[in-house]
Amino acid sequence: MAFSPCQPIMGSVRSLLAGPSRRPAHLLANISGSSLTASIRPRLFSTAPLRSERIPFPRHHHRQQPLFFTPSFQRTHGASTFFTPSHRFSTAAGSGAGAGAAEAIPPFPTGDASPPVVIPRSLPYWLFGCSALVFGIIVIGGLTRLTESGLSIVEWQPITGILPPLTKEDWDAEWEKYKVSPEGILTNSNIEMDDFKKIFFMEWAHRIAGRALGVLFVVPTIYYMSRYRLPRPLPTKLLVLGLGIGLQGVLGWYMVKSGLDEQIVTDKAVPRVSQYRLAAHLTAALALYIGMVQTAIGIRGDLRTANVLRSGSAESRLASERFREILANGAVKRFKITSHIALSMVLLTAISGAFVAGLDAGLVYNEFPTMGGRLMPPTDELLDKRYAKRADQSDVWWRNIFENPVTAQFDHRLFATATFTVLVSLPFLARARSLRNVLPRATRNWANLTAAAAVTQVTLGITTLLYLVPIPLAAMHQAGSVVLLTCLMGLAGSLRRPGKAVEALRRGLVDIRTKRR
Repeated sequence: MAFSPCQPIMGSVRSLLAGPSRRPAHLLANISGSSLTASIRPRLFSTAPLRSERIPFPRHHHRQQPLFFTPSFQRTHGASTFFTPSHRFSTAAGSGAGAGAAEAIPPFPTGDASPPVVIPRSLPYWLFGCSALVFGIIVIGGLTRLTESGLSIVEWQPITGILPPLTKEDWDAEWEKYKVSPEGILTNSNIEMDDFKKIFFMEWAHRIAGRALGVLFVVPTIYYMSRYRLPRPLPTKLLVLGLGIGLQGVLGWYMVKSGLDEQIVTDKAVPRVSQYRLAAHLTAALALYIGMVQTAIGIRGDLRTANVLRSGSAESRLASERFREILANGAVKRFKITSHIALSMVLLTAISGAFVAGLDAGLVYNEFPTMGGRLMPPTDELLDKRYAKRADQSDVWWRNIFENPVTAQFDHRLFATATFTVLVSLPFLARARSLRNVLPRATRNWANLTAAAAVTQVTLGITTLLYLVPIPLAAMHQAGSVVLLTCLMGLAGSLRRPGKAVEALRRGLVDIRTKRR
């Protein structure tokens, strides 16, 4: 009998049309959709007998949903919605393998239970971005002072002053206000409108950058504090930084107001802001920058430590224990203290530089390392009695320090020399016998980078002095001080202990594991 390719198909159809007792078992499992087609198609051109093995259905294992994309209908404890990636570390994220990792995440607690402690991964990067904006504002502020543009806007309008003058009438009104200011009367009485626009836009850019910083900091802070339960020290730090931004704006106007005093016109003095207020303004800016960078470094370090707790691997635990042993080393503790002292010295030197800038002290004794052919100027110039305002001249010493250009420059030289000596010694201290094989590689790299930044900063300072304070060099010199602070914060951050946030995350993780059991 001749074989026909259609016989297997017809036989299968007839068996299907027959009663249940005559249906092949393998067709009961493939009676629907593509499974039937897939089981029949291989036999169209085959003479092999029809096998009776059963094609199993795919098994749907009940696995734990990944935290990165959790469906929105599954409101898990600490998990995100489908459209919101969980870019954060939460105490709800289970750790471990095997049965513990396959457990279902407990539902979000109700009643009096508090939500889990969460550190968004985007938070430190946001703080780094805000600190970069502060860095730019400090540079713009230095350019504003060097170009003598800080007194071009004689009013402080935080809301309405966002937009510059747009029409000719608006520019004429601003120019008339400037003409009756001390600087407009004594210094720039003959400038044209185009020159006025240049200094106006320089000061306006400085102010608008400060407003942008306020918005870019306050709005995300409100979001993070309302959306997440942050570790307890972190909300306080964010609030302090936000208040610091507001204080910086008030100090800025307080400084500018000192250069608009009518007494300057009466005394026919040089129209400039108070060096005390200028130093306070710069100090507040540097403190704000340090606070943002250190907070960001701390959060990033806590996130890394929390990830170690989350992974629970033996290698991670060994690395964590090794780092704790390094921090407990006496030589490492002394090196860390030295880095903090160096940071304080750089900050003090930068503040003394603010007095040099406010008094135009860079325009006297334009030589180095001597001052008038001597390492130290004459005593009657350093302690000039004309700066004393009390009858008994008891204030002569401190008034010369803060009001005498010669003394201000000499003090800045002393601070800079001492700070430079400490900074360039950091790489050699890191290579000492007691630290050579102990310090992490990141710490040694930061020490080398700090020394290189110190050499660059001193070179810029000396060049600025010798060339009578040209604007590009002076602006880079001011920016170099912020770079030095950044390097030292990175150095100190490489030896930072885990903060309280890690302990809060660990406690929350233990509590959730206890509830699962």
